[in-house]
Order: sequence, then structure tokens, then C-alpha cells
Amino acid sequence: MNKSRASEIASSPVMANVTYQGVPIYIQQVDEQTETARIYPLNEPENEQSVPLDLLEEHEE
Repeated sequence: MNKSRASEIASSPVMANVTYQGVPIYIQQVDEQTETARIYPLNEPENEQSVPLDLLEEHEE
């Protein structure tokens, strides 16, 4: 995923269908300098992690 789209999703009030390694996730914030995103699985909000943006995948709804 490119960083501008990831930033759009992170700042949008509308929930996007994004996965990380096949798991639906929520993007909390995007670090454009390191090209990483702070995410957590939708079913495990306590399991926050930073991951490379290119490993995030957006799916059409």
C-alpha cells in the first residue's frame, strides 16, 4: 500500500477493508518517513505493532 493511501485510511472516519498477512486490521497512524504503519488486528486491539506499508493490502468491499 502506498503511504498516501495509508494516511487517508488512517485519518478517515470510514472503516476500510485492510489486511496484514490475511488478518483484518485497523491503521492507527502512518509514519511516512519510515514507511511503516501502527496497526492492530480488529479482534485484538491490545496487539499493536508497527509494520511496513508494503505488507498492507486493501480489499474492495
